[in-house]
Amino acid sequence: MTDFGLYVIITNPVLSYTKIAEICVRNEIKMLQLREKHLTDRELVKVGRELKSITRGTVTNLVINDRPDVAVLCEADYLHLGQDDIHYEDARMIVGSNMKIGLSTHSVKQVLNALKLKPDYIGFGPIYETTAKPKPDRVVGTDQLREVLSISNIPVVAIGGIFPENIEAVLETGARNVALVRYLMQSEDLEKRIQEIKSILKKYNHDTDAESN
Repeated sequence: MTDFGLYVIITNPVLSYTKIAEICVRNEIKMLQLREKHLTDRELVKVGRELKSITRGTVTNLVINDRPDVAVLCEADYLHLGQDDIHYEDARMIVGSNMKIGLSTHSVKQVLNALKLKPDYIGFGPIYETTAKPKPDRVVGTDQLREVLSISNIPVVAIGGIFPENIEAVLETGARNVALVRYLMQSEDLEKRIQEIKSILKKYNHDTDAESN
C-alpha cells in the first residue's frame, strides 16, 4: 500500500502558489492538492499549470480538486472528488484511464460505497472540528478512523482539524497518511512546519514497520 505521508492541500495560503510547490518538491511531498474554490476557471487552469511546471519530473504529484476538466488541462497526476462533485464514473470518462482519482468520505457508509468504485485513495474526515471549509461535515473522530483503516484496502488520508497537538492521536489509530491545511497554509514558515510534521510521521511509520517485521 502506497505511503503518501504528508498530504499538502493549498487552501487560502499566505505564500504564493509557486513558492508552496517549490517547498513541497524540495521536501519530497508526494501529494500536493490545489483546492481554491474562489478562483475563476481561467485562474484555476493558470495556477494548475504553474504548479505542474514545478512538480513535473519530481516525486510530488499534483492533485486537482473537484474539476476533471481542469485536471486534464493541467496534466495533473490525480483528480480529487468530493461527495457533491461529478460522479466518479463520469469523471473517469473525462480524465481517461491513466489519471488517478481520490474520493472524499465522511462516514463509514460513504467509505464502503467509495471502495466499490475502486479509487486510488480515499480521504476521511473531518477527524476534528475544522474551519478550513465554510460548511464542514460532521466530525468523525478517531474511533471511526480506526474502523475505516481496518476495512479499507487502499490508502486512507486522515483530514480535518489536524495539528501538531493532536496528530499523534490520529497516528495511534494506525493512520500513516494525514492532510493538514490551516497549520501549513497559514504560516510563512511552511518549510519548517512540513519538516516538523514529516519527522513525526517518520517516527510512526518506522515504529509500524518495526512491529510488522
